Amino acid sequence: MKQGRWKLRTVILFFVCAVVMFSLLVTDLLITETVTDSVEAGQIDKAQNASRIVAHTPLVAEALAGQRDPGDIQSFANQIQRVTGVEFVVVMDMNGIRQSHPDPAEVGKPFAGGDEQYVLAGEEHISTAKGTLGPSLRSFTPVLAEDGTQVGAVAVGLSTASVQKAVKESRYDIYIGTLAGLLAGVIGAVLLSRYIKKVLLGLEPFAIARLLEERNAMLHSVHEGIIAVDRDSRVTLMNKAAESLFQKGEKEPVPIRSLQRVMETEREEIDQQQRINDVELLVNSVPIRVGETVAGAIATYRDKTEVKQLAEQLTGVRMYADALRAQTHEFMNKLHVILGMVQMKSYEELELFIRQSVDFKSNEIQLMTEKINDPVLAGFLSGKLSYARESGAVLHVSCEYPIPQPKNPALTHDLITVIGNLVDNAVDAVQDQPVKDVHISFSYGEDILTIEVSDSGPGMETRTQELLFEKGFSTKGTGRGIGLTLIHDILEEREGDFDLSSTPGYGTIFTVYMPYEEKGEET
Repeated sequence: MKQGRWKLRTVILFFVCAVVMFSLLVTDLLITETVTDSVEAGQIDKAQNASRIVAHTPLVAEALAGQRDPGDIQSFANQIQRVTGVEFVVVMDMNGIRQSHPDPAEVGKPFAGGDEQYVLAGEEHISTAKGTLGPSLRSFTPVLAEDGTQVGAVAVGLSTASVQKAVKESRYDIYIGTLAGLLAGVIGAVLLSRYIKKVLLGLEPFAIARLLEERNAMLHSVHEGIIAVDRDSRVTLMNKAAESLFQKGEKEPVPIRSLQRVMETEREEIDQQQRINDVELLVNSVPIRVGETVAGAIATYRDKTEVKQLAEQLTGVRMYADALRAQTHEFMNKLHVILGMVQMKSYEELELFIRQSVDFKSNEIQLMTEKINDPVLAGFLSGKLSYARESGAVLHVSCEYPIPQPKNPALTHDLITVIGNLVDNAVDAVQDQPVKDVHISFSYGEDILTIEVSDSGPGMETRTQELLFEKGFSTKGTGRGIGLTLIHDILEEREGDFDLSSTPGYGTIFTVYMPYEEKGEET
């Protein structure tokens, strides 16, 4: 939609006014016609009632029959004219000669208009004609004697101008009502447009359409599942990622309990773990606020498996890199020592140093190759030995029985994550201790690999042990607290177990029990 189009306020004002004007116009036409007919009917009734009153008055019948003075008719007719407010009251005999008239000079003259012949024939009727007083609406009623013989007629008239005036006066009220309705429509349109603009946060329709298109494109392009609900917990938004995510496993209703809880507490919940449709998810839920009111809630869902795999990959790569760096650093230090002895021509000491280094490395390699058949795990442990020496600690590795290669290669990656984090924590723990010993021992039997890592560190308080596996908790400062959470997740996924023994001042022992199926063994 182009921005050059009318603004929302202008559109609302125009259409509301147009609708109001059209409605009032139709109403005016209908009401005007009805009112006009009603007013004209009222004027006719007024004239007809007056003519009947005069025609049925004994005075008029007696005077026309010659039983009393005809002059009484003029005074009586003038009195009726004043009382009823009609234009004229004319009484005529059977020859059409006026016996009364508003103008006394017209008394005794023939009735003017040519529409009196019907009433002289005994027929009551209404007509419009032009007489001595101008165009008028006339009501004719015959006058009958006591024996039923017609002795004359009465004509009561209202000027056409007075009838039209009455109609105009009635229309004037309609016009006033129409203008008042139009004014109310304009004011209502202005207030309605202001209210709608306020509800729409001042946005024009084209801006709303653009935002909606951008929002839809953004929602369906993100990898995380997104669900929003209103205050009544009805789902108002769900992107394609959410639909795909909740289709994994058996189909269940969309989970909204966390969103309901967020709306009730009005507090966000970050990085919460939920199992939905047999899928582990990381959920972030926040309330949606409109001003100071919570109008709903929105949650993002991410498959925890993906996050976990990414974290494990990053952790494994970091540990491999640390091990290689430590070995390289150790090798460079030895090369410097050799170079110095060569320059000093201390060949006997140089030979002894090289023999000791070769024997020491040979012993390490022999231990790894004889006891650990997985070359990746053996190489990793060799790197950790170098890392511990570089850190000033002594890492002792022992293995009671040979450890075969695992049937599932992915298990090696999990073991590297578990062992790497435990050894790193142990090495960090002994840095400020007079004795910097770290022991790692392996034991394998009955498809269970037991790994025990102990250190001569300061140990941990009970409260620290309780919080140890919470994500983000660390005694080393902010930005840490991930490693033990990964260990906990791996053991939970592999159906493993662990023991933790730590006493302040006496070090820490961490024992891991990992299901370990040997390669080549039948399931």
